[in-house]
Amino acid sequence: MVATISQEHPDAIFIAGDLYDGTAIDARRAAEPLKQLVAPHGIYFVAGNHEQFGDDRKYLHAVAEAGIRVLSNEKVELDGLQVIGVPYRHATHAGHFASVLHAIHFDRERASILLTHAPDHPEVAAAAGVSLQLSGHTHLGQFIPWTWIARRLYSQFVYDLSQIGEMQVFTSCGAGTWGPPLRLGSNPELVILTFE
Repeated sequence: MVATISQEHPDAIFIAGDLYDGTAIDARRAAEPLKQLVAPHGIYFVAGNHEQFGDDRKYLHAVAEAGIRVLSNEKVELDGLQVIGVPYRHATHAGHFASVLHAIHFDRERASILLTHAPDHPEVAAAAGVSLQLSGHTHLGQFIPWTWIARRLYSQFVYDLSQIGEMQVFTSCGAGTWGPPLRLGSNPELVILTFE
């Protein structure tokens, strides 16, 4: 996967969580290949639910040691673009998510990207003035019957590009799997977005 990403020569890389699954993993060893990623405008990561099953510090530390900027309820400037990162545990409840976005103090009159693991509350991000939300989490269901359940839970935000108010939402089905290492009705993907 790292070789495939590198061949594209991306300007920036956004990782919306779930690099790890489970608690019995050597986080440093698993993050080692990420050190090969290069992007002139940086590599950004927010924790997903699988990093946050327990104490996520070892995962986040390993990702940071690999040269990736771990975003946690903060904003960074990227060549005039505001990149906002909110990890899974701070975006699952609408009220708390709204408070977190408000506390970040981003400029709603300027372009912004919100990196958050799941498309749980896009209406909150849209109301806050985010331009584009990037998420994953759904795996597009991964296999039947979860494909149906994911579509029911996430509706139009389960996969691909959609819109809510003035905000666009892109949800990727991700490159990996959860549980059994198979997919049926959802292919793994790496997404390339071009901004003009």
